[in-house]
Amino acid sequence: MGVETLIQSHKRFKNEYGKKYINLFKELVDKGQSPKTLFISCSDSRVVPNLITMTRPGDLFVTRNIGNFVPPYDPECECSATPAVIEYALVHLNVENIIVCGHTDCGACKALYYEIPDNEEEVHLRRWLRFGEDAKIQALGLVGTQDQATLMSATEKFNVIEQIKNLLTYPAVKRKVEEGELFVQGWYYHTESGDLEYFNPVEYRFLPVEENV
Repeated sequence: MGVETLIQSHKRFKNEYGKKYINLFKELVDKGQSPKTLFISCSDSRVVPNLITMTRPGDLFVTRNIGNFVPPYDPECECSATPAVIEYALVHLNVENIIVCGHTDCGACKALYYEIPDNEEEVHLRRWLRFGEDAKIQALGLVGTQDQATLMSATEKFNVIEQIKNLLTYPAVKRKVEEGELFVQGWYYHTESGDLEYFNPVEYRFLPVEENV
């Protein structure tokens, strides 16, 4: 989709969606945002948080990155958007839920299994993918390399679990979870069907999200 097409789409947005929600837009400006959920997902163009959840503007505080990774808490880290988003969501927006959403056919999880060139054009990508290494180790230990499809699915699901573990290293997250003020959950979205699963820590497996209602 080119820029000209995007401009035309914006005109449709103004005429259709904009008119429908103009009062909501004004309210969000006048009163400010107060989302209840921080949604951490992949940058993949097929994973659209508000579309998946059928939510309106103002409902979700969203951060997206390659692989829906959550770097472990590191007070010495100088430039990482995801930790800043987590802290802002908890300290200033007081969100009550955090969802880490992985998905099928994840390019980041695939990239864990091949060597990223050590050059200046992919230096940040190469460094970023290290946050998926624990998921790769878990998947290889469970599945091995014989069945690639099963290995990839396991990697994507372990990735969600590992990122939740990383999320719990943040002081504000840990405190609010322990005090019952914050609910954290992992989701796994099927890009080919639109189906959604959630991680059940008691059974240690992913189940249809409808069973969590």
